[in-house]
Amino acid sequence: MELREATADDGGAIREIARRSLEQSYSLSPRTIDGAISQWYDEQAIATKLDEDDTLLMVAEDEGELRGFTESDLVNEGGNGDLLWLHVDPDYRGQGIASDLFEHTRETLFEMGAAQLRAKVLEDNTEGNEFYAAFDFEQVGTDTVEIDDGDFVENIYLHADDVSVQPTLEDTDPTRELDDGLYVNEKQVERGSKGPFLTAYTDPDFDEEHKYGYYCANCETLDNAMDTMGRVKCNECGNLRKATRWDATRG
Repeated sequence: MELREATADDGGAIREIARRSLEQSYSLSPRTIDGAISQWYDEQAIATKLDEDDTLLMVAEDEGELRGFTESDLVNEGGNGDLLWLHVDPDYRGQGIASDLFEHTRETLFEMGAAQLRAKVLEDNTEGNEFYAAFDFEQVGTDTVEIDDGDFVENIYLHADDVSVQPTLEDTDPTRELDDGLYVNEKQVERGSKGPFLTAYTDPDFDEEHKYGYYCANCETLDNAMDTMGRVKCNECGNLRKATRWDATRG
């Protein structure tokens, strides 16, 4: 098994693996899956990902055929490396491909400058949650994502070793109060095309039930919109958070 960074020639195989994995792992309409594949992994989308220095596409290849891939982002150097997707062809699950891809992706993100690896898994994805637990990850929070017009809870994980590092990240108060009485958590950072997005709350305790939306740090506005694929776009400056908020982690 060869683990390597993806090339433009891998686009067709990446699309097919993603499609088969989504069909196997989620009860989503064919229309939704078609839209997701087109939006995330058409030729232009893959070319853009390959050109971005902070995006990592890693594939697992065996006998000239792709068996799985990961997509990750370096959100901020010295901070989070986000594992966005881990897909394995359903015909080859249970062979350790996901574990090998995961380990190699984590090592590469650290080499790129990440201080910790963060992963998000839908709450009802039992196998995905068990996968990270097996690698000594701990749940540190939750988020809500809209998929196909429905709201779903996703669990946020950090590695146990990284959780112990959190106090150093909290030496300064992460809370910033906005003029309109809202609060942003400067530790909950999401990568945008022009600058980070921070999570905004109506309460400084950052309880999930008080989540308001996203704050664009590029132009300092709350005027953002989220579509049914989870993509966040700032209406002021066009800052964009990519729509990659589902997880299909399977062995």
